[in-house]
Amino acid sequence: MKVRIIITGGTFDKAYDEIRGNLTFKDTHLPEILKFVRCTAPVELELNQLIDSLDMQTTNRLSILESCRKAKEDRIVITHGTDTMTETAEVLGKARLEKTIVMTGAMVPYMVSNSDAVFNLGCALIAAQIVPAGVYIAMNGRLFTWDDVRKNKDQGVFQEQT
Repeated sequence: MKVRIIITGGTFDKAYDEIRGNLTFKDTHLPEILKFVRCTAPVELELNQLIDSLDMQTTNRLSILESCRKAKEDRIVITHGTDTMTETAEVLGKARLEKTIVMTGAMVPYMVSNSDAVFNLGCALIAAQIVPAGVYIAMNGRLFTWDDVRKNKDQGVFQEQT
């Protein structure tokens, strides 16, 4: 069972720009991460966009939805910025695709020491292979349904809305 990983940017793929002294995008880190962790699950990478989720607009979200619709695979992982991940999850959830879609991201960029990116990606990849069709968010070692999750910005974790 092949899993499509749709890459959209977010903190997950940011890199430190030594000249400007800020975080920016150069390219995705996914091929490097999958090689580093010796992932043997069959995956297909798709670079949809590299954008900070705070800059995402409706057209960006619709582009992600269209990638999910067009995907041959019915198991999908989406890397996404954490700030508006729940908004994109809502767009995908309301579309009611007959696919398993698991979104994930990182609070700390992959390239920075003590990043949660690899852990979250691993959780999402496993979840995409075993949970039924639906839209989920995999963060902090937990799996949430798209309609019962929020980012707790004070604690830097995802949790149920209730």
